[in-house]
Parts: sequence; C-alpha cells; structure tokens
Amino acid sequence: MSDPDDSVQPGGPLVADAGSPEADNGGARPMRTEDALDVPALATWLAQHVEGLSGEPVVLQFPGGASNLTYLVRYPNRDVIVRRPPLGRKASGAHDMHREFRVQQALRPVFPYVPEVFAFCADEMVLGGQFYVMTRVPGLILRSDVPAGVAFEPALAGGLAQAYVDRLVDLHGVDVQGAGLADLGRGPGYVQRQVSGWSRRYRDARTDDVPDGEDVMAWLAAEQPADVAACVIHNDWRLDNLVLDPADPATVRAALDWEMSTVGDPLMDLGSALAYWVQADDDAGMQAMRRQPTHLPGMPTRDEIVQRYVDRTGLAVRDWRFYEVFGLFRLAVIAQQIWYRYYHGETTNPAFAVFGPAVGYLIGRCRARIGAEAG
Repeated sequence: MSDPDDSVQPGGPLVADAGSPEADNGGARPMRTEDALDVPALATWLAQHVEGLSGEPVVLQFPGGASNLTYLVRYPNRDVIVRRPPLGRKASGAHDMHREFRVQQALRPVFPYVPEVFAFCADEMVLGGQFYVMTRVPGLILRSDVPAGVAFEPALAGGLAQAYVDRLVDLHGVDVQGAGLADLGRGPGYVQRQVSGWSRRYRDARTDDVPDGEDVMAWLAAEQPADVAACVIHNDWRLDNLVLDPADPATVRAALDWEMSTVGDPLMDLGSALAYWVQADDDAGMQAMRRQPTHLPGMPTRDEIVQRYVDRTGLAVRDWRFYEVFGLFRLAVIAQQIWYRYYHGETTNPAFAVFGPAVGYLIGRCRARIGAEAG
C-alpha cells in the first residue's frame, strides 16, 4: 500500500453533538442531490454482506467533511455508516476506500479507538464508486462550539486536551510490524516525500485567484529535517474526529476518518494536527477558520501541546517552526484541492465558497512564520 499522497480533507463526523435537535440522526440530513445514493441498490448489497440488518433503511448524509462522503444508514433495529468517494475531479491516488477500510481493520485489535468495519465493496456498479460499511459509535463530537447543555469548565477542557495528545501518543506507539501495517508506508524519506508531494499538489490544483506559494515551497524544501521515526500516523488528528464519552468528555471513545493514515514521521503528524488548533489569542483570520473549541479557557496553546507530546515521547525537536509551516501549508493545499472543485463547478456545496480566501490567508500565515525567529 502506498502513502496517501494525494488525499484531501476527510469526511465528516459520524455522531451528533449532544443536545442538538438532530441528535437522534447524529446531525445527518437528507442527502444532497449531487451526492444521493441508489438506496435500493445499497440495501440489496448490505443484506448480502452485513449480518443483523432487518427492514428497509433510511439513508441520510452527514453535512460535514470535504472529501469522502459519509452516510447514516438507519434500519429499524440498527444504524450503520457508509463511506464513499465524492464525484468530480479526484487527485491521483486519493479516496482509496479499500485502503481506509484495511487500515481500520488492521488497527482495531491494537488500537481500540478505531471503529469496527464490516464490509468493503469493490464493485463500482453498485453505487458508482467503491465504499465500505462500519459501525456507528455513539457519543459526543465537538465542532466549532460546545453544544448547549454541555458544561466545559477549564479543568475539563484541559483534561480533554491531554487526552487528545495522549491518544495520539498511543497511536504513534503502535507496533507497525505487529499490526501488519509495515507495507502501509514507503520507507525512509517521508518528510522529503511530503514536502515535494504537497508542493506538487498545490501547483496542480492552483487557480489564478490564489498566491503561487513558491517562496513557501522553496523554504520547506530547504529547511526539511530528516525523519525522526516511522510509526502509524493518522494525518488528520482533530477534536472533531474524536468521539467522546458524553458522561465524561475528557474520555475518547473512538477516532474517526482514517483516510490519510500511513506509516510516517510522528512530528509531521503533530504539525499537521496543530494547523487546526486555533488558540484564544490567534488573529481574526485563524478565528474565522476555527472548527473545534480549542479557544476555550483551560485549553493549552499549540506550544504547550508540543511540549506535552515531547515529554510523553522523548522525541527531540530541532526547530518546531518547520513542522508548523508544513502543517499550515498542507492545510492550504487541502483547501485548494477542494476550492478547485468548487471553482470549476464540480461541487455546489456552499460550505466550500470560503475555501479560496482561506488558501490566501494560510499562505500568508506560512510566510509570517518563516520570517519569525527560529525556535
């Protein structure tokens, strides 16, 4: 299996915010016309491949996410989740559903925060693309703001942030060989492949309304360090990809969206994750991009997250600025790949209308960090 070098931002959450009016459906809504599934064809396939389903299903779509599409399939006796690729232009190697299925299948016995997967469909004639089916994990997912009825005192926010770091440390500690995932990566040179690969993808997806970013790409190429280790990495570790225990929101029940997971450098994984960590003192541009409540009192800063990770793992960091700039640039590329589809009319999802300006902001933030003092 190869690195997911051309993946874009994974799909949306699989469960509801506690207390939301759509909590019973996990926040899922009627399918968008452009993303609608052939429900009779899906029901026929599921009846043949997933045990324990009875009656006729109702299929809803989760509105979040910007890459693989996620659906709630509700049977009278049980719910399951279906994941499939989007329509329209896809970067080469992206949206490998079998890869995503296989990673979760292999990881679950050694990393219990992976949801159980049931079946994979390689026949694109069924739904117009490959897909897989997994369990629905009940719980709480935090999005931009804490839902009504959930009290997040500073101590709880701090405890959740610690769990966020500690579960990532646990993942990075998985025995790659023992999990049967040694072929997931491509060996030494992960950092170099990521810098060159994301640079190529930005150039390939660039539209004429965003910065060329050549200075940022040149800096990353010149400053890249050697790999510090090779471990299983998630590549999209965010609070809104974690299912929390509603009775104790500092406890993680499951980690979702394994689309971009691979074997690679753990500091690159942390740098990518912290591109989404918007802290209370960030500027208005970052605040506008916030999609998880990392600004709350009690939440640590990005520097404090890095320090906890380093303390737990013992890894040395020569200059964190490289990993920070890489994470921001990678996020800019993800946004640009999605903006390309919106710009060219391949998707009409109105949530993507702000992605073009977001790319410009992120490239500017990269430039500002490059100009900062090394540390």
